[in-house]
Amino acid sequence: MKACKLFRVKDQPEFVDEAAALTPLCSGDERQDRRLGKALHKEIALLQEKLYAERERKVLLVLQGVDCAGKDGTVHRLFRKINPMGLRPVRFDVPTVAETARDFLWRVHIAVPRKGEIAVFNRSHYEDVLHPVVYDKIDGADTGRRYAQIRDFERMLAESGTTIVKVFLHISKEEQRRRLQARIDDPDKHWKFDPEDLKHRERWDDYHAAYAKAIAETDAPHAPWYIVPADSKPHRDLAVASLLAETMQAMNLAFPTGDPKLAKVRVK
Repeated sequence: MKACKLFRVKDQPEFVDEAAALTPLCSGDERQDRRLGKALHKEIALLQEKLYAERERKVLLVLQGVDCAGKDGTVHRLFRKINPMGLRPVRFDVPTVAETARDFLWRVHIAVPRKGEIAVFNRSHYEDVLHPVVYDKIDGADTGRRYAQIRDFERMLAESGTTIVKVFLHISKEEQRRRLQARIDDPDKHWKFDPEDLKHRERWDDYHAAYAKAIAETDAPHAPWYIVPADSKPHRDLAVASLLAETMQAMNLAFPTGDPKLAKVRVK
C-alpha cells in the first residue's frame, strides 16, 4: 500500500498507544528493509537534484511530535544522501524576545524553502497552537484565529509553488518513558535531556488533544497531514522516506531541457 494513502489522517485523529507500535511498512527482514531504505534515500537524492536544477518549485517537510518522538533522528537518516546545497534544515526552539514581539508566523515565514530547496522543519508553526493551548496562554478565540492564519499561510505557500508534507511522529507514552530514561542513564546523552520534558509529560493527554485539534483544523489536500507510527525507529524512517519520495515523484520533476547548441561544443 502506498504510504501517502496508508498514513493520511482521517477525520478527527485519535492517538492510541497500541497504534504507535504498528509497523506496516516493515517486512520482518531487517536486511530487506535496509535495502529498501537505501533505495528510497537514493531516489530522494535524485529527485532533490532535479528540484534543485529546475529552480522553480519548493518542498516543505514539517515534522511534529512529542518530546523524544524522533524528529532529530528522522532528519539525520532521511537526508544523508542529499546535496546540502539544496537542503534547508530548520529547528524551532522556544521563541526569542525578538520573535515574540512579532506575529507568531514571522519567524516561520523567513525560513520557508527557496526555489529548488527542500526545507525540513524540526517543530514548526504548530508549536504556537500546542504549548500556548495546553498551558492556557491563549484563549479559544485566539486559538481559532491561529488555526485560520495557519490555513491561509499554508495555502499561500502552496499557491506560490511549495509542496507541503506534514508528519506527526506518533510514539506511545511507554516508549517516551524509555527514551527519556535512556537519556538520563547515559552521561553522553545528558545534553539531550531537558527537565522541561518531564513537566510536559505530565500533560500527555492535553498535548495529544491539542495535536488532534490542530491536525483536524489544518489538514487540507494542498497541506496534508500524515500520522506515522514511530515506536519503531526503522519503521519511522521507512515511513517518512516513503512519504517524501512518493510526494516528490508525484511532482513530475525533470532536469531542464538541454541546449542543442552544446552538442557542437568541444572543450579545448
